[in-house]
Amino acid sequence: MDYFIFGAVAAYFLSSAGYMLFLAKQKEKYCNAGFILNLAGFVFLSVVLVLSFAESGHVPVSNMRETLVLAAWAISGVFITFQTVLRLKVLGAFAVPMCLVITTVAANLPSTQASETAIFKSGWLLFHVLAIFAGDAALVLAFGIGLLYLLQENAIKSKSHGFFYKRLPPLETLDHAGYVCLKAGFSLLTLGLIVGFIYARAVWGRFISWDPKEVWSFITWLVYAALLHQRYVAGWRGKRAAIMSVIGFFLLVFTFLGVNFLFPGHHGVFTK
Repeated sequence: MDYFIFGAVAAYFLSSAGYMLFLAKQKEKYCNAGFILNLAGFVFLSVVLVLSFAESGHVPVSNMRETLVLAAWAISGVFITFQTVLRLKVLGAFAVPMCLVITTVAANLPSTQASETAIFKSGWLLFHVLAIFAGDAALVLAFGIGLLYLLQENAIKSKSHGFFYKRLPPLETLDHAGYVCLKAGFSLLTLGLIVGFIYARAVWGRFISWDPKEVWSFITWLVYAALLHQRYVAGWRGKRAAIMSVIGFFLLVFTFLGVNFLFPGHHGVFTK
C-alpha cells in the first residue's frame, strides 16, 4: 500500500511542476501533463483507499493517515471535475501542490488502526464522510480561487501590472468560478451534516451531543451560509466574497484538524 502512496506523491510532485510551468509559460502542453499526472495521483490514492477498505472492512478514516489520504483524494478528484467543467486550468497551480503536501504528510504517518471499529461500519458514515470531504474540497478550491482573485485585482491596480496580470483569468471569470465552488461546497457540506446527524443517532443514540467537532462544524456552516446570503441579498461579489472565502478556509481547517487536537470529543478517534 505504501508504494501507491509514494506513487501518488511522485505524481503530484510532477503534476505541480507541470501546472507551475503552465502558469509561467502559458503553454498547453504543461497543463495537459499536469492534468494527466494529477489524474494518476488520484488513481493511486483511489487504490490506497480501496485496499484500506478491503483490509479493515470499513470506511478508511480510522486514523490521521487515512483521513489525510481521503482529504487529498477528495481535493484531487473535485479539482479534476471543476477543471473539466469550468476550464480554470491555472487553479492547478494551487490545488495540486496542496494535494502534494497533504499526501506527503500522510505518507510519513503511522498506519495504526483504531481499537474501536464498530462505529466505522455504519453505512451512514460512508455517505457522511463522502459528502463532507467533497464539500470541504470544493470550499478549499473556492479559497484558492479567492487568492487568485486577490492577486489579479492587485495586479490590475498596479501600474506595472506584474507577473500575474496576463497569466490569470479576468476577475469576472474568477468570481463566477469561486461562486460555483462555494455553492457546490456548501450544498455538499449541508448534506454531510444532515447525514451526520442521522449517523450520530444510529451510533450514539442522539442526533447531536454538542461535541466540539459538531459545534465548530455548525459555526463553519453558518459562516458559509452568511457568505451565500450576503451574495444573494446584498450583492457581495468580487473582493468581499474572495476575502470571506479565505476566512472560511482557515475556519474549515481549524474545524477539520484543530478541534480534534485542542478539544476532546468522540470525533477524535478519526484523527488519532
